[in-house]
Amino acid sequence: MTHEPVELVIFDCDGVLVDSERIYCRVDREVFATLGAEFTEEEVVEHFVGSSHELLTSILEERIGRPLEPGWNAPYRQRYEDALDAELTAVEGVTEVLDALSVPYCLASNGSHPTIRRNLTRAGLLDRFEGRMFSARDVSRGKPAPDLFLHAAATMGVPPRRCAVVEDSPYGVQAARAAGMRAFGYSGGLTRAERLAGPGTVVFEDMRTLPGLLGATLS
Repeated sequence: MTHEPVELVIFDCDGVLVDSERIYCRVDREVFATLGAEFTEEEVVEHFVGSSHELLTSILEERIGRPLEPGWNAPYRQRYEDALDAELTAVEGVTEVLDALSVPYCLASNGSHPTIRRNLTRAGLLDRFEGRMFSARDVSRGKPAPDLFLHAAATMGVPPRRCAVVEDSPYGVQAARAAGMRAFGYSGGLTRAERLAGPGTVVFEDMRTLPGLLGATLS
Protein backbone atom coordinates (compact mmCIF):
# COMPACT_ATOMS: atom_id res chain seq x y z
CA MET A 1 0.00 0.00 0.00
CA THR A 2 1.33 3.44 -0.92
CA HIS A 3 1.00 6.13 1.73
CA GLU A 4 1.08 9.86 1.25
CA PRO A 5 4.03 11.56 2.94
CA VAL A 6 3.74 12.30 6.65
CA GLU A 7 3.56 16.06 7.10
CA LEU A 8 2.68 16.20 10.81
CA VAL A 9 3.40 13.95 13.78
CA ILE A 10 0.87 14.24 16.62
CA PHE A 11 2.11 12.96 19.97
CA ASP A 12 0.02 11.96 22.94
CA CYS A 13 1.55 13.28 26.15
CA ASP A 14 1.26 10.86 29.09
CA GLY A 15 3.14 7.65 28.43
CA VAL A 16 4.48 8.86 25.07
CA LEU A 17 6.38 12.05 25.86
CA VAL A 18 6.46 11.88 29.65
CA ASP A 19 6.79 8.64 31.61
CA SER A 20 3.80 9.39 33.81
CA GLU A 21 1.50 6.41 33.38
CA ARG A 22 3.34 4.26 35.94
CA ILE A 23 2.99 7.08 38.45
CA TYR A 24 -0.67 7.72 37.67
CA CYS A 25 -1.42 4.00 37.83
CA ARG A 26 0.05 3.61 41.30
CA VAL A 27 -1.66 6.69 42.73
CA ASP A 28 -4.95 5.81 40.99
CA ARG A 29 -5.05 2.50 42.81
CA GLU A 30 -4.42 4.25 46.14
CA VAL A 31 -7.11 6.87 45.52
CA PHE A 32 -9.68 4.43 44.19
CA ALA A 33 -9.14 2.21 47.24
CA THR A 34 -9.99 5.13 49.55
CA LEU A 35 -13.26 5.47 47.61
CA GLY A 36 -14.03 1.80 48.14
CA ALA A 37 -12.93 0.41 44.78
CA GLU A 38 -10.08 -2.07 44.46
CA PHE A 39 -8.41 -2.27 41.06
CA THR A 40 -5.44 -4.35 39.98
CA GLU A 41 -2.68 -2.63 38.01
CA GLU A 42 -3.83 -4.47 34.89
CA GLU A 43 -7.39 -3.20 35.37
CA VAL A 44 -6.20 0.38 35.79
CA VAL A 45 -4.15 0.10 32.60
CA GLU A 46 -7.04 -1.47 30.70
CA HIS A 47 -9.72 0.98 31.79
CA PHE A 48 -8.01 4.26 32.52
CA VAL A 49 -4.79 4.76 30.54
CA GLY A 50 -5.63 7.34 27.89
CA SER A 51 -9.25 7.71 28.96
CA SER A 52 -11.15 10.92 29.55
CA HIS A 53 -12.07 12.10 33.05
CA GLU A 54 -15.73 11.47 32.22
CA LEU A 55 -15.10 7.86 31.22
CA LEU A 56 -12.90 7.27 34.25
CA THR A 57 -15.61 8.63 36.54
CA SER A 58 -18.33 6.47 35.01
CA ILE A 59 -16.26 3.29 35.36
CA LEU A 60 -15.36 4.17 38.93
CA GLU A 61 -18.99 4.89 39.81
CA GLU A 62 -20.01 1.52 38.41
CA ARG A 63 -17.38 -0.24 40.50
CA ILE A 64 -18.26 1.49 43.78
CA GLY A 65 -22.00 1.39 43.11
CA ARG A 66 -22.80 5.03 43.73
CA PRO A 67 -22.53 8.37 41.93
CA LEU A 68 -19.61 10.66 42.63
CA GLU A 69 -20.03 14.37 43.24
CA PRO A 70 -18.68 16.79 40.61
CA GLY A 71 -15.10 17.59 41.52
CA TRP A 72 -14.74 14.36 43.51
CA ASN A 73 -11.09 14.14 42.54
CA ALA A 74 -10.09 17.58 43.83
CA PRO A 75 -9.00 16.40 47.32
CA TYR A 76 -6.59 13.93 45.73
CA ARG A 77 -4.89 16.16 43.17
CA GLN A 78 -1.99 17.07 45.44
CA ARG A 79 -1.18 13.40 45.89
CA TYR A 80 -0.65 13.10 42.14
CA GLU A 81 1.29 16.37 41.96
CA ASP A 82 3.69 15.34 44.71
CA ALA A 83 4.42 12.01 43.04
CA LEU A 84 4.94 13.64 39.65
CA ASP A 85 7.20 16.32 41.12
CA ALA A 86 9.37 13.65 42.67
CA GLU A 87 9.47 11.07 39.88
CA LEU A 88 8.44 12.33 36.43
CA THR A 89 10.92 12.16 33.56
CA ALA A 90 10.73 12.21 29.77
CA VAL A 91 10.13 8.86 28.07
CA GLU A 92 13.47 7.28 27.29
CA GLY A 93 14.63 8.22 23.80
CA VAL A 94 11.93 10.81 23.09
CA THR A 95 14.25 13.84 23.01
CA GLU A 96 16.37 12.09 20.38
CA VAL A 97 13.21 11.39 18.38
CA LEU A 98 12.13 15.03 18.48
CA ASP A 99 15.61 16.11 17.36
CA ALA A 100 15.52 13.62 14.48
CA LEU A 101 12.10 14.53 13.04
CA SER A 102 12.20 16.40 9.74
CA VAL A 103 8.50 17.35 9.77
CA PRO A 104 6.46 19.49 12.18
CA TYR A 105 5.05 17.90 15.31
CA CYS A 106 2.53 18.79 18.00
CA LEU A 107 0.81 17.32 21.05
CA ALA A 108 -2.80 16.25 21.58
CA SER A 109 -3.80 14.96 25.01
CA ASN A 110 -6.96 14.18 26.95
CA GLY A 111 -5.37 16.08 29.83
CA SER A 112 -6.09 19.73 30.61
CA HIS A 113 -3.77 22.48 29.41
CA PRO A 114 -2.43 23.18 32.93
CA THR A 115 -1.66 19.48 33.43
CA ILE A 116 0.03 19.21 30.04
CA ARG A 117 2.20 22.25 30.75
CA ARG A 118 3.18 21.05 34.22
CA ASN A 119 4.17 17.60 33.02
CA LEU A 120 6.13 18.89 30.04
CA THR A 121 7.91 21.35 32.32
CA ARG A 122 8.82 18.58 34.77
CA ALA A 123 10.24 16.51 31.93
CA GLY A 124 12.11 19.41 30.33
CA LEU A 125 10.05 19.33 27.13
CA LEU A 126 7.81 22.41 27.35
CA ASP A 127 9.85 24.61 25.01
CA ARG A 128 9.60 21.98 22.28
CA PHE A 129 5.79 22.16 22.23
CA GLU A 130 5.04 25.78 23.06
CA GLY A 131 2.14 26.95 20.90
CA ARG A 132 1.49 23.41 19.60
CA MET A 133 -0.42 21.82 22.50
CA PHE A 134 -4.01 20.64 22.12
CA SER A 135 -6.25 19.44 24.93
CA ALA A 136 -9.52 17.50 24.95
CA ARG A 137 -10.92 20.58 26.68
CA ASP A 138 -10.60 22.32 23.29
CA VAL A 139 -13.21 20.06 21.67
CA SER A 140 -16.59 18.59 22.55
CA ARG A 141 -15.33 14.99 22.83
CA GLY A 142 -11.97 13.63 23.90
CA LYS A 143 -10.40 10.35 22.80
CA PRO A 144 -11.53 7.77 21.70
CA ALA A 145 -13.54 10.21 19.54
CA PRO A 146 -11.49 11.66 16.64
CA ASP A 147 -12.35 15.29 17.45
CA LEU A 148 -9.09 16.19 19.20
CA PHE A 149 -6.81 14.85 16.49
CA LEU A 150 -8.90 16.46 13.76
CA HIS A 151 -8.75 19.78 15.64
CA ALA A 152 -4.97 19.53 15.98
CA ALA A 153 -4.51 18.72 12.30
CA ALA A 154 -6.81 21.53 11.17
CA THR A 155 -5.04 24.05 13.39
CA MET A 156 -1.65 22.92 12.09
CA GLY A 157 -2.96 23.04 8.51
CA VAL A 158 -2.35 19.41 7.58
CA PRO A 159 -4.90 16.96 6.09
CA PRO A 160 -5.66 13.99 8.37
CA ARG A 161 -4.40 11.48 5.79
CA ARG A 162 -0.94 13.07 6.07
CA CYS A 163 -0.82 12.92 9.86
CA ALA A 164 0.84 10.26 12.01
CA VAL A 165 -0.32 9.81 15.61
CA VAL A 166 1.90 8.37 18.35
CA GLU A 167 -0.15 6.82 21.16
CA ASP A 168 0.22 4.38 24.03
CA SER A 169 -3.43 3.56 24.72
CA PRO A 170 -6.22 1.73 22.89
CA TYR A 171 -8.37 4.85 23.25
CA GLY A 172 -5.71 6.88 21.47
CA VAL A 173 -5.12 4.52 18.56
CA GLN A 174 -8.89 4.17 18.17
CA ALA A 175 -9.18 7.95 17.93
CA ALA A 176 -6.38 8.09 15.35
CA ARG A 177 -8.04 5.45 13.19
CA ALA A 178 -11.39 7.24 13.44
CA ALA A 179 -9.68 10.46 12.33
CA GLY A 180 -8.26 8.76 9.24
CA MET A 181 -4.69 9.08 10.47
CA ARG A 182 -1.89 6.55 10.67
CA ALA A 183 -1.40 5.27 14.21
CA PHE A 184 1.87 4.30 15.86
CA GLY A 185 1.25 2.41 19.10
CA TYR A 186 4.06 2.69 21.64
CA SER A 187 4.18 -0.47 23.75
CA GLY A 188 7.27 0.39 25.78
CA GLY A 189 5.17 1.49 28.76
CA LEU A 190 2.30 -0.21 30.56
CA THR A 191 0.04 -1.12 27.63
CA ARG A 192 0.61 -4.50 26.04
CA ALA A 193 1.36 -4.55 22.32
CA GLU A 194 -1.68 -6.66 21.43
CA ARG A 195 -4.01 -4.03 22.89
CA LEU A 196 -2.63 -1.44 20.46
CA ALA A 197 -2.53 -3.59 17.33
CA GLY A 198 -5.11 -3.15 14.62
CA PRO A 199 -5.79 -1.73 11.17
CA GLY A 200 -3.63 1.18 10.10
CA THR A 201 -1.45 0.82 13.20
CA VAL A 202 2.27 0.14 13.59
CA VAL A 203 3.16 -1.13 17.08
CA PHE A 204 6.69 -0.49 18.38
CA GLU A 205 8.45 -0.89 21.73
CA ASP A 206 11.57 1.30 21.52
CA MET A 207 10.84 5.01 21.11
CA ARG A 208 14.16 5.53 19.32
CA THR A 209 12.91 3.49 16.36
CA LEU A 210 10.05 5.88 15.61
CA PRO A 211 11.84 8.13 13.06
CA GLY A 212 12.74 5.06 11.00
CA LEU A 213 9.18 3.75 11.20
CA LEU A 214 7.80 7.12 10.12
CA GLY A 215 10.24 7.12 7.21
CA ALA A 216 9.04 3.70 6.15
CA THR A 217 5.52 5.13 5.69
CA LEU A 218 6.74 7.55 3.05
CA SER A 219 6.93 4.89 0.34
